[in-house]
Amino acid sequence: MTDFTTLVSAFVRRIFGGSAEVENLMRLTGGANMESWSFDYAGHGYVLRRSPSAEMMAGRVYGHDIEAAVVRAAFMAGVKAPEIIAEVEAVDNLGTGYMMRRVEAEVNPAKILASPPPSLINDFARELAAIHAVSRDTLPALPEAGAASLLTDLKARFLLFGGNRPVMALAFRWLEDHLPAPVDAVLLHGDFRMGNIMVHTDGLAAVLDWELAHLGDRHQDLAFGCINSWRFGYIDRPAFGIGQMDAFFAAYARESGHNVDAGRFRWWLVYATLWWGVCCLQMTDIWRSGADPGLERAVIGRRASETEVDLLMLLEEDAPIAEQNRHPEHRSPLAADVPEPYSKSQSAAEMQAWMLKSEAHYVGETSAAELLNALASWIETDIKPHAKGRDRFMAAVAVNALGILKRETEGGASIHDKLLSEELSSGRKSLATPNLLAQLKAQSLQKLAADQPKYSALAVAQQKWTH
Repeated sequence: MTDFTTLVSAFVRRIFGGSAEVENLMRLTGGANMESWSFDYAGHGYVLRRSPSAEMMAGRVYGHDIEAAVVRAAFMAGVKAPEIIAEVEAVDNLGTGYMMRRVEAEVNPAKILASPPPSLINDFARELAAIHAVSRDTLPALPEAGAASLLTDLKARFLLFGGNRPVMALAFRWLEDHLPAPVDAVLLHGDFRMGNIMVHTDGLAAVLDWELAHLGDRHQDLAFGCINSWRFGYIDRPAFGIGQMDAFFAAYARESGHNVDAGRFRWWLVYATLWWGVCCLQMTDIWRSGADPGLERAVIGRRASETEVDLLMLLEEDAPIAEQNRHPEHRSPLAADVPEPYSKSQSAAEMQAWMLKSEAHYVGETSAAELLNALASWIETDIKPHAKGRDRFMAAVAVNALGILKRETEGGASIHDKLLSEELSSGRKSLATPNLLAQLKAQSLQKLAADQPKYSALAVAQQKWTH
């Protein structure tokens, strides 16, 4: 029995009594910020959500005690939040966190979105309406944040991480120029999206991960899960990857009694897209500092380019028609010349064929790209098949990281430009600047082709901008 298993068993015995040990203890996949461990005890299933150290909680506005109080209040109000059984205490030597009753349902967005239950878009609307209706009298003291303060804080983080990405600077300027008026604040989940939702055959089963809960504009919650990064490839279903926006807006109005303001929703959609991009930069910063040396954070840092293409697609309608119609001067050679990365479903033989195709233009000594392919092949064929649980997930992350490096050696673009970012931020340049939009499109396409060539917006943007 590992030391960690011993600690979890002692914690559970402190709560329930008895002398049994936990069984089937397994770390769940995902969760770059917090750990989630599933286990069984005395015939029942539970999940321990925890942070193993104070360093991992650094920068959070509140701790797990407040988070647990919010989840309890939502659960009591009828929201499909987890049922919290107990909280971790210092004596448990498990860091901070809480134990929940396990919900048996699907959480994998790919599986859910492949065939979502017919009721799911209405379920989302109902659940968001219920969250926004939770009485403030039942909640602990929570931060209240409106559009202006959130944007100021986000921009400070962007500058801390270099402030040198022009598309993000352009988005900040647009958000500042279109800042919505304050509204009455309600409880927000803060991270309501696919990946934090559990679904069974009858519809929504549970709403997880409440660490970003706060008080604010309901439109922030409505828009957050609709950014393209959280649609997991279903770019043609703008409402959470499930369906169409008009159906979602109508369902939310019916469930909540509040109509959705389309202009305000768009502002928060741009904000949420930019927020995720800055969060990706922050993941790299956390990894670089050594606070969390895990590979997953370093790889997520390269997802910032997803948001830049998404931002350009959201903002280009505000550019003059002549600039909208100006095509990028070149398109990424990566997208045209490099074979699609092999997928998780491919066999070793298919992967070898992919490698031979991608390496056919090399002669002489082993190239850097070939070495990266060799490492990826070793992980895929010798390591991953024998790995289980999170180790298997991390093997896939490692293969993804090697793929990024390989594509970058073959022509990835650098999009860092502090001077241009400052010109956009100050308004000296804008969407109306001749050729600027086309330049940003070309650079962003090439960067995304290196970082995430299967990201759904890449093919759509290429089709839209280069034909």
